[in-house]
Amino acid sequence: MILLGADPHKSTHTATAVEPESNQQLGAMRIEASLTDYRRLLAWAKRWPQRKWAVENANGLGRHLVQWLIARGESVVDVPAAATSRVRELSRGGRRKNDQIDAAAAATVACLQGDGRDVEPEDHTTALALLDERRVNLAQARVRTVNQLHALLRDLLPGGAPTQLSADLASKLLRSVRPAGDAEAIRKDIAGDLVAEIRKLDKQLTDNAARMQSLVEASGSALMDTPGIGPVMAARLIGRTRRAHRLPTSAAFANYAGAAPVETASADKARHRLSRSGDRQLNSVLHTIAVVQIRMPKSPGHAYYQRKLAEGKTPKEAKRCLKRRLADHVWRVMIADERSQVPSRPGGLTRHRGTPGSVGTRSFERIESWHVLSIDVGLIWSFVRSARPRGSGYDCRRSWPGLALPWPRAGSRTGRVGR
Repeated sequence: MILLGADPHKSTHTATAVEPESNQQLGAMRIEASLTDYRRLLAWAKRWPQRKWAVENANGLGRHLVQWLIARGESVVDVPAAATSRVRELSRGGRRKNDQIDAAAAATVACLQGDGRDVEPEDHTTALALLDERRVNLAQARVRTVNQLHALLRDLLPGGAPTQLSADLASKLLRSVRPAGDAEAIRKDIAGDLVAEIRKLDKQLTDNAARMQSLVEASGSALMDTPGIGPVMAARLIGRTRRAHRLPTSAAFANYAGAAPVETASADKARHRLSRSGDRQLNSVLHTIAVVQIRMPKSPGHAYYQRKLAEGKTPKEAKRCLKRRLADHVWRVMIADERSQVPSRPGGLTRHRGTPGSVGTRSFERIESWHVLSIDVGLIWSFVRSARPRGSGYDCRRSWPGLALPWPRAGSRTGRVGR
């Protein structure tokens, strides 16, 4: 198996072929970002029948190249830029950096089985992620427009407009304004333009939500059966998580969403603080679902929240516990959805150590302990494996002397301590 590391840029892409056993660089190629040069690159790579691509930032500047390769049956893994940076820092290259070295570093990370992630073809999860990003931009644009309208109405009307301002209310208020001069006439005209913009944005947001709902329903997801999850929330959960099977357990998903508490222990003292890391958009969705369920007396989240309050936890602590349970529930539902869509998939949906449980009340009661500590062994190896340059290549088999760390199991990217 030959590893083909790629360092993509906006106008050019550089690829380096690395032999994993000897870690020898077998060749390198630089192409322009064009379909013609994509074909040249693939023809060059075909001299190695058994090959795998390791592309740095495959979801960024390398997205077009990666999806083009996947469409032609190539196997591609995504390597974070931070991982290749660590390999460069730990190598003996004297802090040298160029595109060829970056491409070789990406192949080295894939060789170490560290942070590399298999890239899959774009599907409904990508479409939902695009719709979610568009919705965020539309909502921000609407807030800016409403703020501008408030500022103008404050100068046109005594006391301005109510805080909850809609396009219909603003239009009604503007009809009562009789400009006394050129300045007020201009203010009224601009305010009228802003009202038209708000109406347009409201329509775009409505259409966006309808498209989200149709895509979620077409995917067969059962997320909307959970109290507090509507089409917009379900679309954001699916779009930002992408394929849930890439996260091996519900604990990994909770850590990814920033819902798992962070242990800060020293000697005999053990404490857990609120996590500020993870995907904050996913964390916001879990928070919203928790708040909605707390306000619904017959929901499973409300019962769980009341039980935690009875145990002596503060309202904030009980809400954090509920968010942690909701993370478990959401992951199990998404895994169950994926398994129902694809009953058997070698090396994919059937390889999980975690087992999705019930999507009802029971999923909130599965795990009584909410203290989870996740250690990414592959990440540790990205730090502790150094690179021995042979020519301009990297050595991904040389380790620091005296360092004893367990090599991760084949097919496993994470090791977990405590549950």
